[in-house]
Parts: sequence; C-alpha cells; structure tokens
Amino acid sequence: MKLENPNPIQWQFSERAEQLQSSAIREILKVTMRPEVISFAGGLPSPETFPVERMRAAFDKVLSQQGKSALQYGPTDGYAPLREFLADSLSTADCKVLPDQVMMVSGSQQGLDLIGKVLVDEGSKVLVETPSYLGALQAFSVYRPVFESVDTDDHGLVPTSVAAKGAGARLMYALPNFQNPTGRTLSVERRYELVDTCARMGIPLIEDNPYGDLCYSGEPLPKMLNMNPGGVIYMGSFSKVLTPGIRLGYVVGPATLIRKLEQAKQAADLHTAQLTQMVVHEVIKDGFLAEHIPTIRSLYAKQCNAMLDAMGRHFPSNVQWTRPEGGMFIWVTLPEHMDSKQLLDEAIQQNVAFVPGGPFYANNPAKNTLRLSFVTVSPERINEGIEKLGKLIKAKL
Repeated sequence: MKLENPNPIQWQFSERAEQLQSSAIREILKVTMRPEVISFAGGLPSPETFPVERMRAAFDKVLSQQGKSALQYGPTDGYAPLREFLADSLSTADCKVLPDQVMMVSGSQQGLDLIGKVLVDEGSKVLVETPSYLGALQAFSVYRPVFESVDTDDHGLVPTSVAAKGAGARLMYALPNFQNPTGRTLSVERRYELVDTCARMGIPLIEDNPYGDLCYSGEPLPKMLNMNPGGVIYMGSFSKVLTPGIRLGYVVGPATLIRKLEQAKQAADLHTAQLTQMVVHEVIKDGFLAEHIPTIRSLYAKQCNAMLDAMGRHFPSNVQWTRPEGGMFIWVTLPEHMDSKQLLDEAIQQNVAFVPGGPFYANNPAKNTLRLSFVTVSPERINEGIEKLGKLIKAKL
C-alpha cells in the first residue's frame, strides 16, 4: 500500500555531489536536436561512418556461436582476445606491450574517472593543457584537485612549462593528436621532451588518444607510450573509429597501475559488457580498421576543408583559427572584446550552434574563444552556418 501523506524527504547531497556541474556541451546539444539547427557544437562522429552492417553481422555471429559466454559476466580487466589484439597493435620493435597492461573500460570517460579515483587526492596538483578536454576536467574535478594550467602555443603543449610548473604534480593530462578542443598536434620533438620532462620529475603522463588515427594525410605520429611505457598511461577508444554507442575504450599502463584501476572498476561496474567486447573483437580481428579508417579520414578532411574555406570567405580578418591536420575540431579566437557565450545566444536565434571556449579552461577562461566541429554537417550546411556566424561577428566589430 502507498503511504498517505508521507513526510517529504529533505535530500541532503554530499559535498562532492553539490559541486557537480552539467557539461556545457551536453546542455547545448539539447538545443541542437532541432533539425533546423546547424550544429557545430557536439564532438560527435559522423553517423555516415558507422559500419552498421558489419556490426550487425558480428552481433549475429557472436550470439549464434558464443551466445552463452557473451551474455555472461566477464573478467574485470576485459575480454582476453581483445586485450591481446590491442597489446599487439600498440607494441613496437623496441617496446612490447603485454595484455596484462591493458584494461577495457566502458568508454574512455570511465577510464578518466578511474584514473582520477586512484591517483588524485583532494588538493593534488593536476597539470592540464590550456585549454583542455572538458570531459577530463569534469572527471578529475570530482576528486577536488588543484588544476595547474600548462602553457600552450600554436604547436600545442609547451614542455618547458611542465618543467616550470610541475613540481609535486600527481599527473599530467595531454591530448597530443588533433587536440580537443583546439585541433592542434604535438610535434615529435615536443613529445620526446614532454616524456623526458615528466619522467625526470616523476609525473605520470596521461596520453589520451581518441583521434590519433584520424589524420588526413601521412601516418600517425609515434605514441608517447612507446617512448616510456613505465611512465605513460595510454588511453584509446573505439568511439571515433567504430561507433560511440558501444561505449568501449581501454587504458594501457604499468601492470601495478592497471591492477589498482581494476579494483576501482570492480567497485564501479564489475566489468565492461562482455557482449560488446566480443563483437568489437569480431569486427576488427581480421584487419577491418585498416580498410575502414581511411574512409573516415577522407570524409572528415573534405568537411574540414569546407569549413576552413567558408571561414576564409565569411569571417573578418581579425578572427584567428587553427588549421587541423586531422580530427574533428577547429578552434577560433575572436577579438578580445567579444564574448563567445553572448555570440552563441545570438547564433542560436539564427539556428546555428557551437561551443563557447570558456568551459575548456581549468583556470582563467578566454571568453573570446569557441570550438567548431565539422564532421556531422554537410559542406553546403557548413557554408550556410559559417556565413551566418560571420555576419554576427562582423556586427560586433
């Protein structure tokens, strides 16, 4: 029976819960669900790249041939054949990665949360780029660190700034390839310098690499993991090269760290879904990604060029932007007197959306910055949306 006139519960949230904030991007995405809105906001991969039939066939095969094990609980660290595949793919001639160093997670966002849980105490110094990935700032902030913003320039993170600011840091978080939000790429020389600096200072280095395979030309740059496997935590994801709907990522690091992450994951969700891990392994085990990824690169390069061309035509000369060599994002810097959040309000009235740059900063946000994503918008709609944005910006000069 239902109680009659029960006393209302006075919900008292924990201090941790009180400081939680919604993602600025997720809030904007609610607006962009309207079909008339030209959205440059979400960092969503293009649905055109999803291998639907390949995934369907893999689900059918796994369920018909290994259904009972696929639908059962699995080991916390993940499906062994998939971990072995990833370890082999990450190994080089002089750096062997072992399956015991790989743990599967329910999307790389869970990996960030688990790393924060096992490495960050309240008041710990955490080094992040300026600006940095919003999802990482959200994941780590739950554990109440003190963020130290490392300097960046047009070529990405500046390793000498780590040396200057890193004393006593608990970790350094970096996105070296086509960084979210700026689209910048860290050079090979800076990678070696960053790895060496972190090693000398005893700072664990997180190499988050969801976009590394999405280069528009040439080969992906070397991984920092292979430069110092004992000091680098590598993070990868299938969201950008297969589909985000399966929520599957992985963390690679020293076995001691992986075992501690495994304990934290047991407390979180026991294990990542066995079924999706087995399906992904079925899809990729025979070299499918080598066939599939070039089609993603080609599509994104076309749309990136369409946006860069449109910006060149429609944006005023005192607006600056990055020219990414891969990935999904372009970073825009407006004249200093402009506020991109106010610009967004006006843009939404014109059915155009983007992400203001402020939330990507751990400290001292630059309000005259914004992020544009081009991968889910056709070239025609890109031009239309950029033209509208250009007119709004010119009206504020």
